[in-house]
Amino acid sequence: MNDLSSGGAVRETIEQELTRRSEAALAMGGSQKLRRRREAGILNARERVDRLIDAGSFREIGMLGVSTRLEDRTTTPADGKVTGYARIDGRPVAVVSNDFTVKGASSSMTNMRKIGHVKRVATDRGMPIVFLGESSGARMPDNMGSRGMGTMLGNDPSQYIRDRKTPWASAVLGQCFGSSAWYACLSDFTVMRKGAVLAVASHGLASLAIGQTVEPEDLGGWRLHADHTGLVDRVADTDEEALAEIRRFLSYLPSHCNEAPPSADAPDEEGEEIRAASARLAALVPQNRRQGYDVRKVIEALADPGSFFELKPRFGKVASVGLARMGGQSVGFVANNPMFKAGALDVDACEKITRFLVMCDSFNIPIILLVDTPGFVIGIEGEKRKAPGKIMNFMSALQLCSVPKLSVIMRKSYGQAYLNMGGGRNSDEVAAWPTAEVSFMDPDYAVDVVNWGREVTPAERQRVRDQMAEDSTVFGLAEINAVQTVIRPETTRAYLLEMLELHRMRLSRGIGQRRMAHWPTTF
Repeated sequence: MNDLSSGGAVRETIEQELTRRSEAALAMGGSQKLRRRREAGILNARERVDRLIDAGSFREIGMLGVSTRLEDRTTTPADGKVTGYARIDGRPVAVVSNDFTVKGASSSMTNMRKIGHVKRVATDRGMPIVFLGESSGARMPDNMGSRGMGTMLGNDPSQYIRDRKTPWASAVLGQCFGSSAWYACLSDFTVMRKGAVLAVASHGLASLAIGQTVEPEDLGGWRLHADHTGLVDRVADTDEEALAEIRRFLSYLPSHCNEAPPSADAPDEEGEEIRAASARLAALVPQNRRQGYDVRKVIEALADPGSFFELKPRFGKVASVGLARMGGQSVGFVANNPMFKAGALDVDACEKITRFLVMCDSFNIPIILLVDTPGFVIGIEGEKRKAPGKIMNFMSALQLCSVPKLSVIMRKSYGQAYLNMGGGRNSDEVAAWPTAEVSFMDPDYAVDVVNWGREVTPAERQRVRDQMAEDSTVFGLAEINAVQTVIRPETTRAYLLEMLELHRMRLSRGIGQRRMAHWPTTF
């Protein structure tokens, strides 16, 4: 009896200890810190997970983790990072949510082991990874000294490898320094909440380093990254909006690289909405090639209603890229946007398009190119920013793509940009509208180049210009099969749907060759 009573008491003590530790982990950094966040309208790490995932699906991993430093064991519940597995729209995902109420979610040995564990499982078992970022960077004094560096940094040689076996999505939801910034930059999709900061280190440390005051917004605010660096894909006003953006992004992508993207219900092709959208296509693109328009309206008219999800809308605005659906299937749109700089491609647009092509090819998403560009922006500023190299990165990425590529030349396509936008056998099929023009350059400029240094009469100049314009019509391309089909604008959606089905990757069950899986995320 005594032995049995003793065993029961031990079990009760163990149960109490488990309950105590679990409750401590769930209490995070304490009621005062959590209350301050609520008053500021900012979710805590566990609330963010709950808002992101399917209700009740979270299986936490490493909940009882604490700091390896004895003096911090009682003040580091879950060691500042909440990690585990869940479901989004019924599909398994791995989640890392930084808990800023515990030592600023700073990186330490235990919490980096937690991240490493769920990353390995997600990669090996084919699940997307979601990083909810808000971190002060490396924890001090854990990382100081040679022992700290040897045990903390470099302990996982695959920590920052991006091989695109599964999709990565990140939200920048507060101060993101150190590893939380690195994972945001490595992700396929990054959304940033207004008021958050993404930078190498804090504004305080930056101020000390350069000897002058640096404001957080100037160092790494949303305008900097949405407008100038292109490191974020979307901007949100609240945590809730940012989390909804991640859910939407993942809905277009497969869970891993060895499956096709998920399907959605296809709209009725004979329905009024589809028919009306197709009928207005010609009116969306002015016949005057010098008149601007917003190509995003063309994309919305071609794609399944309400499905266009634009990425980096404030960066490299001369091009528009984004995910959408055609007949319920995921596709990627790359389009010149004459609303900005007449659609002439610049360095930012080249970077934006290249990164998008890499993602689409890595995750088996067909690509549709809508072409209307006078070429590349030329000038001193572009050369300073390595324009030739960026153009070749773009060209290399397009040629390495193994997913179906379909181009539609809507109005004009000149010079090297003709190749970069899918011409010259760089797409599987090239179609053109009857009004399209293709040449080495705009005839208005070409006539001046031809007559450089010569005196010609206005009549002679006009004659040469008219001949060049006549030679630039799409029918010359069609005669030599450089354009496979000339289509009327209102039939473009039907044509694309037919070609997407025709070029479906049947032999490989919808899986591409992924030749750019290790392409750098930023360059």
